[in-house]
Amino acid sequence: MRSPHHITAHPYTNPYEELGRLDDGPLDAGPQDLGPLDEFFHEDVPDERDEAEAQDDPWAPPNHRRNGRRRRRGRFAGLPLALKAVVGLVVLASFLALGDRWALLYAERRAADTLKDRLDLAAAPEVEIGGFPFLTQLADERLDSVKVTVPDVAADRVSLAQVTATARGVRLDTDGPTSVRGADVPRLEGDVLLSFADLNRELGASQVTFTGEGHDRVRARGTLPVAGHDLRLRAEARIVREGDRGIATHIGGMRLDIGKLATYRPGARASEGLHLSRQSVARFAQETRKAKALLSVPSIVRRLGVPDSVVREALRNESRLTELTGTPRFAHRAMQLNLIDLALDHPELLKLLGFDPALLDALPRLTRPVLADRLSLGFRLPEPPSGQLRLRDVRVEKDGIRVRLEGEGLTVGRSR
Repeated sequence: MRSPHHITAHPYTNPYEELGRLDDGPLDAGPQDLGPLDEFFHEDVPDERDEAEAQDDPWAPPNHRRNGRRRRRGRFAGLPLALKAVVGLVVLASFLALGDRWALLYAERRAADTLKDRLDLAAAPEVEIGGFPFLTQLADERLDSVKVTVPDVAADRVSLAQVTATARGVRLDTDGPTSVRGADVPRLEGDVLLSFADLNRELGASQVTFTGEGHDRVRARGTLPVAGHDLRLRAEARIVREGDRGIATHIGGMRLDIGKLATYRPGARASEGLHLSRQSVARFAQETRKAKALLSVPSIVRRLGVPDSVVREALRNESRLTELTGTPRFAHRAMQLNLIDLALDHPELLKLLGFDPALLDALPRLTRPVLADRLSLGFRLPEPPSGQLRLRDVRVEKDGIRVRLEGEGLTVGRSR
């Protein structure tokens, strides 16, 4: 009989041996009773059902891009219907606006080519049709505004650097949207520039340049070849409006300087003609031979207003001659002599003074009308086939002569 205090001792079990037996067992062996280790590792041992499910569903990495696209499509699909409609209308309006602009560009190019052919222009003008949208204006056969810029328009002897005209409320005469036969222009405003650069090029055969001086005056400076001599030219032109369609230039102050010898002013007045310069008269005091030749002509002495006794004494005594020719009164009277009048009667005298006979023969032909025609800046606007086209005002600016014009009731091509 065992004592109640006797405790049956279990044989000692080494846990490492238990682990070794697990390692020696077959890989497909089922679960075994590990004793205390079974409870110790109970949470880490997978269940048979979990292993079966893992084998049926093989592992694959997650596709984040696919999920992102799904999410984005989901967000767009969730937009309200009204917002989708607004987006669609914006896209449609963009396409319509683009088509309207293409139609506008095509119409402007066709209009430029038509104006070039009908007006016989050297280059196609620049046409700018205003208002938006263009297609509705074309369907209504009425344009808000049309701006036309034409460069280099021939106008009499000169070219207009630029003509800009803006027509408003243009009524079209069409055979459909693609065929425009003509137009009615109820009102037109324009701007014409007569460039000094063009004037200098076209009228500058004599090397004359034009510059503005004040609001209505133009100054001409340069050289003019006459009988093999380059004479320095000075003149002023006053720009005025002539009627409703013309520009006129009143040329004044015309003067040709023959070096430092003399000055020629065309005209019949006493202050005009060929006159000795102040430098030429001053040289008489040193060039006694020329002074004696001048005082030897009785008609010249009478014009100088020198008494005969003073002249005879000066011709005999050079000191008295120098004293006479050096007086301000003698210089003033000598500069008033019109040498053109003396050229026929005393050609040798003028030759002695330094004048070329060929030049003396050519100068009288340079009359005031001849010189004024060479310097004329005037032009006239063409007569329109219908309506009125008139000048509004004229003013001189730094770069040229600018003219404002206006028109009404004008017709382009065939119109109703």
